[in-house]
Amino acid sequence: MHFPIKADDYLIVDTDKGTDMGKVTAVTEGYEPKISISEFEIIRKADKKDIDILKTNRTDEDDILAQSKAKIYELGIVMKLMDVEYQLDRKKLSFYYTAEERVDFRELVRVLAGMFRTRIEMRQIGVRDETKRLCGVGSCGMPLCCGAFLESFDPVSTQVAKDQSLPMNPLKLSGQCGKLKCCLLYEHGFYIEELKKYPPLGEPLLKDQRKGYIQKIDIFTKTVTCDFEDDTREFIPFEEIGDYLGAAQKKGLKKLANVLQDIMHDDAHDLKKIEDK
Repeated sequence: MHFPIKADDYLIVDTDKGTDMGKVTAVTEGYEPKISISEFEIIRKADKKDIDILKTNRTDEDDILAQSKAKIYELGIVMKLMDVEYQLDRKKLSFYYTAEERVDFRELVRVLAGMFRTRIEMRQIGVRDETKRLCGVGSCGMPLCCGAFLESFDPVSTQVAKDQSLPMNPLKLSGQCGKLKCCLLYEHGFYIEELKKYPPLGEPLLKDQRKGYIQKIDIFTKTVTCDFEDDTREFIPFEEIGDYLGAAQKKGLKKLANVLQDIMHDDAHDLKKIEDK
């Protein structure tokens, strides 16, 4: 680096939107980050003129947002304008909006270009991007990850939560955007690697002549929760589970999934008719 960089410095950066300004939140060395490295290139440190331009842009954006919302209402366009953003050099003005259906905004672009005398870019965003721009505080008490450092979003499925034995409660697993929390992905890889050491859920075991199945795995306490046919539940240390699994295999006990498949074979056929396609 040709110039020292420290926290709270402002930098001129070449981004996917063009030349823009960013603020340094931290400087780190000698470790491998767990998130993807940005491909944006640092051009130089920002000077007082750059910072004054940024302040002017932010002030003008508030007025532009209000004017643009009024124009959208006047034209009868069904869309929700979320934010507007000037490129640092004011050569481009980006409009961020959400809409349930496709929007024909050609007339709007012509009007806006005439009003603000610059290049107009319309960007449709999803609920995650909308929340990222609004930012806020998460249920953890920290600033939202999307607003603090995430540059892109990876898909989060319910299987990610299941792999971590999290309760299937939408209120606890959803973020402010209404989607599954992005942070569910952070430790998912660790869980997957650890769970490879354990037998799968539904695996049969035989202990004290009682038949049971693995119901839950706790990789931190290294215990396996097992439900038995006499309506009892036991927490068995991982190092002891092997003997009970071996006893079940000798008896030829089926996995719980196979047992349910045998019992519900006819019902499963009916369920196929009403499942999502």
